[in-house]
Amino acid sequence: MPAPLAEIPPAMSEGLRAMGLLAPDAVAHGEALTGGVSSDIWHVVLPDGRDVCIKRALAKLKVAADWRAPVIRNRYEARWLARAAEAAPCSVPTLLGQNEATGTLAMQWLPPAEHPVWKARLQAGHADAGFAAEVGRRIARIHAHAARQPALSADFPTDQLFHAIRLEPYLEATARVYADLAPALRALVARTAATKLTLVHGDVSPKNILIGPRGPVFIDAECAWWGDPAFDLAFCLNHLLLKCLCAPRAASDFLLCFEALATAYLAGVEWEAPAVLEARAASLLPALFLARVDGKSPVEYLTDEADKDRVRRVARALLLAPPDRLRSVRAAWGKEIGA
Repeated sequence: MPAPLAEIPPAMSEGLRAMGLLAPDAVAHGEALTGGVSSDIWHVVLPDGRDVCIKRALAKLKVAADWRAPVIRNRYEARWLARAAEAAPCSVPTLLGQNEATGTLAMQWLPPAEHPVWKARLQAGHADAGFAAEVGRRIARIHAHAARQPALSADFPTDQLFHAIRLEPYLEATARVYADLAPALRALVARTAATKLTLVHGDVSPKNILIGPRGPVFIDAECAWWGDPAFDLAFCLNHLLLKCLCAPRAASDFLLCFEALATAYLAGVEWEAPAVLEARAASLLPALFLARVDGKSPVEYLTDEADKDRVRRVARALLLAPPDRLRSVRAAWGKEIGA
């Protein structure tokens, strides 16, 4: 039998009332969801029977390191959802409301049985190059849509937030571990921070991509930022490399997914020369690769030191001799793992 629903936290109830989704004297019940590190997330059933998903941002993230971030970030997640829905309507949950006073955001509930998480499928060894290509196409569509509207940049004054959630815990934290690589890593931080081209999701990871009936659905845009689209491309491709160690038998198929996603994405780049964007993504990717072993947010499934050393070995070589094509990163990793 399913567990009984619990009354939701007071701050979430207050937020729902402020959004007009819950009557002043009504009570909502739901179930706390697991898996996220940056927010409390609940599946909530409203008194009228509607199912909604509620998020409330946390000031201190649920990781071992002391990693803090402003709770105002879900203001920008709500704005990202609205803009992404314009570009690719079936690619994001419908935004139902957002209340800044409580740091609460409400959106459409997507039943897990109909929207499995891409990460789980990848970890089970299921590699679908067609789906990966569609991920690339849809992210490029969102980037292109926003790039045509540069005035949107005023809605995302999130440089400090992006630094706190992405550049510091990933690249700067890794630079503190490797003195010899620190100049290269800090140069990537500076270049990424200075590149202002379009609306970036900031966390395009398989854990934030659902396999919906009509293709990929992107969630958890807490890192939304007006900046460098190469970050989204590199961030997602990084996970396809890492999954080769999680499910070794599917490593060759994961590398085909890598190629399919990159090719489809680059075909949709219209705001700059695709080769210029690819060069930024290719040089950033090894830094993100190393960060998921030695930064503040290591991937939980890499526990074997020999596997971590394989990541370190490839990332180090590529950071010291930066590639300008993504296929160079793919080839270096494929050679290391024999795929």
